[in-house]
Amino acid sequence: MALVDTILIFVISLLVGALAIHVGAKLVIDSDVGFVRAVITALVGAIVWGVLSFFVGWIPLLGPLLMLIAWISVINLQYPGGWGSAAAIGFVAWIVAVVALYVLAVLNIVSLGALGVPGA
Repeated sequence: MALVDTILIFVISLLVGALAIHVGAKLVIDSDVGFVRAVITALVGAIVWGVLSFFVGWIPLLGPLLMLIAWISVINLQYPGGWGSAAAIGFVAWIVAVVALYVLAVLNIVSLGALGVPGA
Protein backbone atom coordinates (compact mmCIF):
# COMPACT_ATOMS: atom_id res chain seq x y z
CA MET A 1 0.00 0.00 0.00
CA ALA A 2 2.89 2.40 0.76
CA LEU A 3 4.22 1.99 -2.79
CA VAL A 4 0.81 2.85 -4.27
CA ASP A 5 0.57 5.91 -2.02
CA THR A 6 4.06 7.03 -3.00
CA ILE A 7 3.31 6.66 -6.70
CA LEU A 8 0.00 8.49 -6.32
CA ILE A 9 1.64 11.38 -4.44
CA PHE A 10 4.40 11.55 -7.08
CA VAL A 11 1.89 11.66 -9.95
CA ILE A 12 -0.33 14.27 -8.28
CA SER A 13 2.67 16.42 -7.37
CA LEU A 14 4.07 16.16 -10.89
CA LEU A 15 0.71 17.07 -12.43
CA VAL A 16 0.26 20.06 -10.12
CA GLY A 17 3.79 21.25 -10.92
CA ALA A 18 3.25 20.72 -14.65
CA LEU A 19 -0.12 22.48 -14.55
CA ALA A 20 1.46 25.43 -12.75
CA ILE A 21 4.29 25.69 -15.28
CA HIS A 22 1.83 25.29 -18.15
CA VAL A 23 -0.38 28.11 -16.85
CA GLY A 24 2.68 30.30 -16.28
CA ALA A 25 3.94 29.66 -19.80
CA LYS A 26 0.54 30.32 -21.38
CA LEU A 27 0.16 33.59 -19.48
CA VAL A 28 3.70 34.85 -20.11
CA ILE A 29 4.39 33.58 -23.63
CA ASP A 30 0.78 33.69 -24.85
CA SER A 31 1.08 30.82 -27.31
CA ASP A 32 0.26 27.12 -27.45
CA VAL A 33 3.03 25.69 -25.28
CA GLY A 34 1.75 22.14 -24.80
CA PHE A 35 1.13 20.32 -21.54
CA VAL A 36 3.66 17.56 -22.30
CA ARG A 37 6.41 20.20 -22.43
CA ALA A 38 5.28 21.42 -19.00
CA VAL A 39 5.42 17.86 -17.60
CA ILE A 40 8.94 17.40 -18.95
CA THR A 41 9.97 20.81 -17.61
CA ALA A 42 8.54 20.01 -14.17
CA LEU A 43 10.27 16.63 -14.05
CA VAL A 44 13.66 17.89 -15.26
CA GLY A 45 13.38 20.96 -13.03
CA ALA A 46 12.70 18.77 -10.00
CA ILE A 47 15.68 16.54 -10.80
CA VAL A 48 18.01 19.52 -11.27
CA TRP A 49 16.69 21.13 -8.07
CA GLY A 50 17.18 17.89 -6.14
CA VAL A 51 20.71 17.27 -7.38
CA LEU A 52 21.82 20.83 -6.67
CA SER A 53 20.09 20.72 -3.31
CA PHE A 54 22.22 17.72 -2.41
CA PHE A 55 25.48 19.37 -3.44
CA VAL A 56 25.02 23.08 -2.62
CA GLY A 57 21.70 23.36 -0.78
CA TRP A 58 23.45 23.53 2.57
CA ILE A 59 25.33 26.75 1.67
CA PRO A 60 23.41 29.67 3.21
CA LEU A 61 21.91 32.05 0.63
CA LEU A 62 24.20 30.90 -2.20
CA GLY A 63 22.86 27.33 -2.32
CA PRO A 64 19.18 28.22 -2.67
CA LEU A 65 20.05 31.02 -5.11
CA LEU A 66 22.01 28.62 -7.34
CA MET A 67 19.16 26.11 -7.16
CA LEU A 68 16.63 28.76 -8.18
CA ILE A 69 18.82 29.94 -11.08
CA ALA A 70 19.21 26.33 -12.25
CA TRP A 71 15.43 25.79 -12.10
CA ILE A 72 14.81 28.99 -14.07
CA SER A 73 17.45 27.90 -16.59
CA VAL A 74 15.48 24.66 -17.17
CA ILE A 75 12.43 26.78 -17.94
CA ASN A 76 14.58 29.05 -20.13
CA LEU A 77 15.77 26.03 -22.15
CA GLN A 78 12.21 24.76 -22.64
CA TYR A 79 10.41 27.97 -23.55
CA PRO A 80 11.19 30.93 -25.81
CA GLY A 81 11.57 34.47 -24.55
CA GLY A 82 14.81 34.52 -22.58
CA TRP A 83 15.62 34.80 -18.90
CA GLY A 84 12.99 37.42 -18.09
CA SER A 85 10.21 35.27 -19.52
CA ALA A 86 11.58 32.19 -17.77
CA ALA A 87 11.64 34.00 -14.42
CA ALA A 88 8.10 35.28 -14.99
CA ILE A 89 6.90 31.76 -15.91
CA GLY A 90 8.52 30.46 -12.73
CA PHE A 91 6.90 33.14 -10.59
CA VAL A 92 3.44 32.53 -12.04
CA ALA A 93 3.98 28.76 -11.72
CA TRP A 94 4.86 29.17 -8.06
CA ILE A 95 1.67 31.17 -7.39
CA VAL A 96 -0.52 28.69 -9.29
CA ALA A 97 1.06 25.71 -7.51
CA VAL A 98 0.58 27.26 -4.07
CA VAL A 99 -3.09 28.00 -4.79
CA ALA A 100 -3.74 24.55 -6.29
CA LEU A 101 -1.99 22.78 -3.42
CA TYR A 102 -3.83 24.87 -0.85
CA VAL A 103 -7.15 23.83 -2.38
CA LEU A 104 -6.06 20.16 -2.48
CA ALA A 105 -4.82 20.36 1.12
CA VAL A 106 -8.10 21.91 2.29
CA LEU A 107 -9.90 19.03 0.59
CA ASN A 108 -7.48 16.69 2.43
CA ILE A 109 -6.21 15.17 -0.84
CA VAL A 110 -2.49 16.05 -0.62
CA SER A 111 -0.08 17.99 1.53
CA LEU A 112 1.50 21.24 0.38
CA GLY A 113 4.24 20.22 -2.10
CA ALA A 114 4.53 20.09 -5.89
CA LEU A 115 7.15 18.29 -7.91
CA GLY A 116 8.87 20.65 -10.31
CA VAL A 117 7.97 23.90 -8.57
CA PRO A 118 10.42 24.91 -5.83
CA GLY A 119 9.01 25.86 -2.49
CA ALA A 120 5.48 24.90 -3.41
